[in-house]
Amino acid sequence: MAERGVEPGARSSAGGGAGFELPLLLFAGFRSIIDELHRELAEHGHPDVRPAYGFALQAVGRDGATASEIGRRLGVSKQAAGKTVEKLEGLGYVERVDDPRDGRRKLVRLTARGIDVLVRSAEGFDRLRAEWVRVLGADRVRAMEADLRAMAPASAFRLDAAGWFND
Repeated sequence: MAERGVEPGARSSAGGGAGFELPLLLFAGFRSIIDELHRELAEHGHPDVRPAYGFALQAVGRDGATASEIGRRLGVSKQAAGKTVEKLEGLGYVERVDDPRDGRRKLVRLTARGIDVLVRSAEGFDRLRAEWVRVLGADRVRAMEADLRAMAPASAFRLDAAGWFND
C-alpha cells in the first residue's frame, strides 16, 4: 500500500523508512501478539473468543455494567453492545442479572468462564512480553514501550479500539 507518487520500498529522508511502514509494522506487532494469545486461549478451552470480546469483557468490568454503560465504554450503540453481550452470554462469558440497586435494569456480569479468559489473557500477555524481552532484550523492550507512551496520547488507551475491527 504505497502513497500516491511514492514507490513501494522508497525511504523517507527523515528516518530511513517509508512513512507507511511504521503503522504497518506497529499493526503487525500487535497482530503477532494477539494471534499468539488467541492460539493459547483456544488451547486452554476458549476457542471462540475473539479480540473484540476482550475489549467487551473489559468494558463489563469486575462490578458488572448495563448494556448502555458497556456501549458508552466501547464507543458503540446500546444495540451493538447488546448484540455483543448476547454473543458473550451464549459463549458463557457473561450473565445478565437483576441490578441490585435498580430492579428495572439488567446488569451484565462476568461469569467464572469470563474471569478465566481474562486471567489467562493477562498471563498470556506477560508470557508474550517475556518472549519479546528474550529476543530483543529488556532494555530495548522498555525503550520501545517508553517511546510508544511518549508518542501515543493518553486518550489512545480506550476500550473503543474494538470498533476498528470487525467482529
